[in-house]
Amino acid sequence: MGMFGSDYESAGVGIAKNAPKKKGIFRFFELMFRKFWKLVQVNMLYSAFYLPLVVAFYALFGMGNRNLGLMLAGICVIIFAILVGPATAAMMKILRNYTLEKHAFILTDFKKAFSDNFKKSVALGIIDVLLIISVSSAVYVYSNLADVYGNVMLVFFVISLSIGIMAVMMNFYAFLMIVATDLSFKNIMKNSLALACVALKKNLLTLLIVLLVSAVFVVLTIFNLATLFLLPLAPAAFLGFVVAFNSYPVIQKYVINPYYEQRGEVNPELEETQTDEGDDEVLFEDKGGQEAPVEKVKKPKAKAAKKTPKGTIIS
Repeated sequence: MGMFGSDYESAGVGIAKNAPKKKGIFRFFELMFRKFWKLVQVNMLYSAFYLPLVVAFYALFGMGNRNLGLMLAGICVIIFAILVGPATAAMMKILRNYTLEKHAFILTDFKKAFSDNFKKSVALGIIDVLLIISVSSAVYVYSNLADVYGNVMLVFFVISLSIGIMAVMMNFYAFLMIVATDLSFKNIMKNSLALACVALKKNLLTLLIVLLVSAVFVVLTIFNLATLFLLPLAPAAFLGFVVAFNSYPVIQKYVINPYYEQRGEVNPELEETQTDEGDDEVLFEDKGGQEAPVEKVKKPKAKAAKKTPKGTIIS
């Protein structure tokens, strides 16, 4: 008998090679729990590229010299704008591998993806930073102007907010296409805009999850600043994993698969569900899930030896 009453000496039927995999939310949580500590490590590595923002925040509100603080903050924001794009692309490359159930060496693959996709991701990162600043400023300004000039300013408020939402949904696809395809930057942006509209329902679901998790962290931080110490551990990689899990299948369907179909080939990322029956060179065949369970052979109990009475025998 094994530990806690389990029998570890009997062999079961095995695991079938082509056993059906979980789908949807069940597969998502299975992968997430399986890669939990890997996601934490990826998040810690990615968070290091946000240090320029921390320095900029200190320069603005912690330095006594206002002019020096503004100059230092500006330099740090520029450094962040240059690095955040390649860092995000590198993170999404690893998370894409996880959703495809492929192995990834965190440091090695992160460094390689960072350098290989530097130019395109820098351009996208700078655009994102400029959009964040512009949209945030516009939303703030138009909401205040609405109190002075009436509801007409709310039209510009809605337009600005809509541009921001569309930009976020485009980012669900842009970084993934940068690391997964050889498309030009122009075509990546065009495809990102198209996919943001084509898969609108899925994009809104992803956006809702991102906003809810972000809101939870903001609320927790307001009530307890100690929550900030959780940011290096979560949630960037976990939200990125949600994005990769929901968005990459859309890229496969509308961008990658059609490319291989035009060439008469099969996308190598897709799982092969059929075996080649004409292959005569196969030496071994996977019988997982088909074997008869091997039962443990019960050993006969040994007869108890006749006990010799102790003491002195009196004749």
